Amino acid sequence: MPQFINVLLGDMSIVGPRPHLLQHNEHFAQALSNYPVRASVKPGITGLAQVRGFRGETKTDEDIVRRVESDIQYLENWSLLMDCWIIMKTATQVVSPPPTAF
Repeated sequence: MPQFINVLLGDMSIVGPRPHLLQHNEHFAQALSNYPVRASVKPGITGLAQVRGFRGETKTDEDIVRRVESDIQYLENWSLLMDCWIIMKTATQVVSPPPTAF
């Protein structure tokens, strides 16, 4: 719920790339050259990477790549319909969490 206050204040959006810890940003930027494009939009409460199951701890570089590629795909293909689909998928996963959720 506190994140919705950030949405109302204009610091976050409902859908967008999830924010990472600052120390993770350096590591992720090394894994993908186009990583900085994520910083061009406000972070979101939920996003394409989360509904695809790429959330939580990143144990391998491939986990990082999948998460960031999903974020970049979201940015490159944004539409209101996609945002609505992500919100609906998030609501479904809150009720019935996938195995990747913890």
